[in-house]
Amino acid sequence: MFEWSEEDLMVRDALRAFIDKEIRPHLDELESGVLPPYDITRKLLSTFGVDAMAKDALEKELAAEANGEKKKSSGDGGGMGGSMFMMVNIELAGVCLGLVASLGVSMGLTASTIRGKGTLAQKKRWLPELVTMEKVGAWAITEPDSGSDALGGMKTTVRRDGDDYILNGQKTFITNGPYADTIVVFAKLDDGSGTPMRDRKVLSFVLDKGMPGLTQGKPFKKMGMMSSPTGELFFDNVRVGKDRLLGETEDTGGDSRGSEGAKAGFTAERVGIAALSLGIINEAQRLSIDYAKTRKLWGQEIAQFQLIQLKLAEMEIARINVQNMLFSAIERGKAGKPLSLSEASAMKLYSSKAATDVAMEAVQLFGGNGYMAEYRVEQLARDAKSLMIYAGSNEIQVTHVAKGLLRG
Repeated sequence: MFEWSEEDLMVRDALRAFIDKEIRPHLDELESGVLPPYDITRKLLSTFGVDAMAKDALEKELAAEANGEKKKSSGDGGGMGGSMFMMVNIELAGVCLGLVASLGVSMGLTASTIRGKGTLAQKKRWLPELVTMEKVGAWAITEPDSGSDALGGMKTTVRRDGDDYILNGQKTFITNGPYADTIVVFAKLDDGSGTPMRDRKVLSFVLDKGMPGLTQGKPFKKMGMMSSPTGELFFDNVRVGKDRLLGETEDTGGDSRGSEGAKAGFTAERVGIAALSLGIINEAQRLSIDYAKTRKLWGQEIAQFQLIQLKLAEMEIARINVQNMLFSAIERGKAGKPLSLSEASAMKLYSSKAATDVAMEAVQLFGGNGYMAEYRVEQLARDAKSLMIYAGSNEIQVTHVAKGLLRG
């Protein structure tokens, strides 16, 4: 794949029309956190029929599983092909990055974890309303003291209590946490064996909003991505039945810490970061070109100045590089040869830094105007920086890339 297909471009143009009509007029409300993103997201899904496609695909998938067939889900969160799903992320990210994050965590990470680890009954119970965004999902793994050591440093625990479990602990930086209806929570099993905390088995549970002992904190005030509500979750002796334990078994095979399931989520998330990065690069470049051709100094357009041309040229190099990375990832997915975690980490490392550099150069190109919210490039710069931290800090990506290389 070396360019977007005609179908992809048709989707892009339709998305841009929707964004101009339904999102840009509400940007200030979204970016201040006053307006949660979910109603706009649901309108987007219904406008393009994604909710209906996702519901239909899920029904077929569950029916096949009930009949004992092995039917693999599309895994793209919406019943669309990989390139089209990328296009949605790219176009939205350049205008309202937080909206994409909320959508991706709910329909992506949360739903895919239940899809991958849940029993048929659990899938029927929670997925229908998640894949249509009728209910909002959250994926809770990060804790205040764990950060990038998400599994090893985890302190949230569950202990058996008869046929149930008792959940205690805290999660933080949870996308959709303040408003989530359905929450996938990772916790260490306290079985009284004296096993060191780092080595304990990690189990995953599904919680519903309003359960006794579950507290969803208010949205954090953040540097960027204010349109994506992020907050804390608190678990105070939350009683969960075995029907909420994903898979309804403590048997995790050889993967006692749940590393493989988490790695799959991290890999998909990091490829997604590259798509978001491209969206920011595209928008920053577009705004910069328009501004350079209209802003005049010393009697001529600043586009005629060589230093301005250098900035625009470097933006184009970044755009081509990140786009080609995505093309490769899409083709490999189609061929059944998905990226490894280390390769996805390399994509995330490069693309997030490229997006941040491009957005900051856009602010510089705009000069004083670039520092003003009215011109939007300052929002792109703040949002882009989050991509260097989100889905694992870039310092951790270096470690994953190096480990992949050293393993040969």
